[in-house]
Amino acid sequence: MPAPTLERMSAIRLLVLGAVRQHGRAHGYQVRNDLEYWGAHEWSNAKPGSIYHALKQMAKQGLLHAHEIAPSTAGGPPRTEYEITDTGTEEYLRLLREALVAREHSIDMLSAAIGFMVDLDRAEAVDLLRERLRGLAEWRAAVTEHYVPQDGPEKLGHIGEIMNMWVHTADGEAEWTKGLIERIEAGAYTFAGEGEPFVGVLAEDEENPYATGERHPEDDR
Repeated sequence: MPAPTLERMSAIRLLVLGAVRQHGRAHGYQVRNDLEYWGAHEWSNAKPGSIYHALKQMAKQGLLHAHEIAPSTAGGPPRTEYEITDTGTEEYLRLLREALVAREHSIDMLSAAIGFMVDLDRAEAVDLLRERLRGLAEWRAAVTEHYVPQDGPEKLGHIGEIMNMWVHTADGEAEWTKGLIERIEAGAYTFAGEGEPFVGVLAEDEENPYATGERHPEDDR
């Protein structure tokens, strides 16, 4: 299996840091359960092995603090609970802001960022999304220096379909981003400092209707 790219690793970092931060303290299986609840295993590389590896790596890097807790009365190995550190919070917010702005990132990073955008204040989220719009416009302008959409892709042979796809992608994403900005400015969602946030994580004993049911050796640790 090929190693994950740096960007996919960044998406995992953002997802895992955000999930731990929402819980306050969480063990690995809780984080995995949350990411499956969000469907992240479908649109990102958030597979069990990647999640558990990210937790351990970020604990070594000082982004998470690992607490070993006693085993349950039913027996079994002690579980490790993770808590985000101040350094981890800085890294989380850096990744979140970068993912909202950077047009060149994959859908993994943008999807994760949209899931956590309410951890920023409303005005900052809008500013970052406007910056994303500017980046999309610049990219579209660079493409259309060599390709005129009105002329159609055929003039460049089938290769023209590549630039045709890029232009349609930029236009579609720009339209969606403008709509999101309008919804946020109209008061949609609860952002940081505005009151009780939306609860996007499962309680420890809450059943996950979207769980894959796939077992992993780290699930009980």
